[in-house]
Amino acid sequence: MVNEPSEESGPDSESGIELSSSISDGVWEKFVQDAEREKPAAAPKEPSARARMVTRRRQQDARGEVPDGWRTGSAWREMDGRAARRRRLWAVLGVPLAVAVLVVAMKPSLLPGDRFGTGEPYGASDAEVFAASPLPAETAAPTAAPSEVAPVTPTLERPFAGSPAARWADGAAGIVVPKATPVGSFSKAQVEQALRQTKELLVDANLDPATLRGERPETALGVIDPLQTEVVDLLNTALRKPDEKHDPLWMFSRYDPAELRLAGDVVKTRGRMTFEAGESASFVVHADYTFVYPLVRTDGSTEVARTVIRRVLDLVVSDPVKYQVTPGKLFVTRYDQEIGNSACDVYDGYFHPQFSTGEQEGELPTGPTLDPYDRSEGIDPNPAEGCGVASRT
Repeated sequence: MVNEPSEESGPDSESGIELSSSISDGVWEKFVQDAEREKPAAAPKEPSARARMVTRRRQQDARGEVPDGWRTGSAWREMDGRAARRRRLWAVLGVPLAVAVLVVAMKPSLLPGDRFGTGEPYGASDAEVFAASPLPAETAAPTAAPSEVAPVTPTLERPFAGSPAARWADGAAGIVVPKATPVGSFSKAQVEQALRQTKELLVDANLDPATLRGERPETALGVIDPLQTEVVDLLNTALRKPDEKHDPLWMFSRYDPAELRLAGDVVKTRGRMTFEAGESASFVVHADYTFVYPLVRTDGSTEVARTVIRRVLDLVVSDPVKYQVTPGKLFVTRYDQEIGNSACDVYDGYFHPQFSTGEQEGELPTGPTLDPYDRSEGIDPNPAEGCGVASRT
């Protein structure tokens, strides 16, 4: 299978803006002098998207904000250092670029031309600046994480602003079922049924509004083989009385409707589904999807916080003639997850995203840093335990 073009192509996947590396003190001094003399033609071509990025970073530093929490269902992977290096880079770049923020704020007309072809003066429409075409469906693992995008503050009107997920599919449209073919002794129709059931499980477990509000996901539970009593009993206990050893978030996405609600009615989805022959008389459906949930508190606040969860499932269909299984049902042999921006060591069965204001649930993350949008590597099924930090949401 040929890998699709990676999501990280281009320096800024939403806006297509190329961010320059550095500008000498002499150039910036001339820029300021020209601004005072109102000479727009002398302005260096420094994109305002970068200026906005710097402004937000400096504001976050001044408030002493920490990155969002990152938690996995069972444990941790080691960081590769890229996110830490990126943060140090922003600290260095923020000093000279502060001049651009000040000058452009005083006189936006110094930025020449219609830089984005919108037909409007630059800065007139952030929505147009950050508009981007949807990504094609994922058909293979990306080669790297999506590129950084301008850190725009999400709002109720634009809950995915500043996120790579802005270009992802909406909800169930992001779960594309592959074309079925016969596998071993299983017919095309049997494979089609298993693929369809896998999508039904994913949709009900992660996208159905009732499930998200904490209701029982009957459709998802209904496709799991009742003879797989260990998994079925664990999930039933988790839904009835969640605790550290019985966490419904291992399989289902949920928030407490008394505390949170979705910002809008869209959950962003990206991933892929494949199938292959399994051991003996069976075949395996593999699902790997990331879901992005924009959430807002029910106390009247309008601040939007995003929780990002990646789920990896292996579902097995075996020949009922040779194995003790229920025809037309799926055996769950793997259910791994990584959750970005949900409170650490809270086991009430709900997401608890961190907001910049208000009281926070759970302990602050102190572990390694990971990018929740990085789908280029698999989830380690046996990582060391711990709670770390999401580099972005």
